[in-house]
Amino acid sequence: MLDLFPSREAGPFGRRLKRERGARIPVTVVTGFLGAGKTTLIRRFLASAEGQGTAVIVNEFGAVGIDDALIRGAAEQTILLGNGCLCCITRTDLQLALRALVIDRERGVVPNFARVVIETSGLADPGPILQTFSTDRALGGEFHIDVMLTVIDAVNGEATLKSAAEARKQVILADSLIVSKSDLAAAAALDSLRRRLQQLNPRGGIDIAVGGALEPARFIAPATAERSGFVAEAEHSDGISSFVLERQQPVVWPAFSRAMETLIALRGGDLLRVKGILNVAGCRGPVVVQYVQHLAHPPVELQSWADQNRDSRLVFVTRNLREAEIRDLFAAVEALAKDSA
Repeated sequence: MLDLFPSREAGPFGRRLKRERGARIPVTVVTGFLGAGKTTLIRRFLASAEGQGTAVIVNEFGAVGIDDALIRGAAEQTILLGNGCLCCITRTDLQLALRALVIDRERGVVPNFARVVIETSGLADPGPILQTFSTDRALGGEFHIDVMLTVIDAVNGEATLKSAAEARKQVILADSLIVSKSDLAAAAALDSLRRRLQQLNPRGGIDIAVGGALEPARFIAPATAERSGFVAEAEHSDGISSFVLERQQPVVWPAFSRAMETLIALRGGDLLRVKGILNVAGCRGPVVVQYVQHLAHPPVELQSWADQNRDSRLVFVTRNLREAEIRDLFAAVEALAKDSA
């Protein structure tokens, strides 16, 4: 087979990587509405073997940091961002805190750490947190978001999802969902909450935490949704929907890239999150792509596929954008590209 590139380790997107992250420090973002039980879960994780060597950044809405005091005994390096939420007031503070952690580690001021956990305020919108790691290239070179977890209270969660737009968005954008306080809820209420969570986020797996206990590995790798296939389209309140575009034929990169550039230019503010793996023509491994509103992460080609499935899969979480509209855009751009060729 003809090698398209001069080095066997190189591809059209640079050096092929064994995994997407490279040598960057993984970050776990823990979101969830007020009182969902985020701090309890984090403390349990820090006490586990997997949680050793973890730095923690806590954001609280209020003048006095309570969660910070609760966690500080479990993690040697804890930074409190107070009086605001990471989605707005303290976004710059988050960037400064992460940079300070790296500098202090190099100086030996704080112990070495291999992971960062960010506990957001219960009122935080996770979207701008994702943007922070995309817009700040220096920060993106040091850190990557490994998993975004959202904690939902089994007792009050369904009512909270009904009344609070922030809670719904936290669920919709999550990689994995954790139901807390399940031992305090009736079985019927727990089943009802699970169904609602699956409606809001058909992609995310659901874990049940009992008494604040959760498998520590879930802070490192999200649960996999136990479904036979993707839900074609899921409707949410607030005009938010999610769907998956799948394709068996290899993707022609220039046409795909131009379609995404057009979509971002026209409706970038409504692309809350786009992430997927593509079978790109000319590449031996899968290409990982990520977009957050107007921002595009650099595509990364991995060295090999994880299994025999070579289909391209692209997950969209959008506001007031239909799956059919995006499919039509991709089809139109591809048709124009073929005519031009």
